[in-house]
Amino acid sequence: MLYAIMSEDVADSGPQRAAAGPRHLERLNELRDQGRLVLAGPHPAVDSPDPGAAGFTGSLVVAEFESLDAAQAWAAADPYVESGAYANVVVKPFKLVLP
Repeated sequence: MLYAIMSEDVADSGPQRAAAGPRHLERLNELRDQGRLVLAGPHPAVDSPDPGAAGFTGSLVVAEFESLDAAQAWAAADPYVESGAYANVVVKPFKLVLP
């Protein structure tokens, strides 16, 4: 089943994101390579694809997992959680309707 992993950043998360970014992307690439990743990306803090110094306010990942517990465990082990970049992470089942 698909799950949406919605994460909210701490204020001024840039340093934590920079430190953990390569490991975070490595895990996302693993999901992609396994054919389980639907989409992933950050939420810019300003209305721009490149927010510059404004940074990001969180992230969204939609991917396939065996269960809600498995999705929650994967999310809890995210390097952004470990680095302190994320203040809060919510995992919910997701039903893809379109496209």
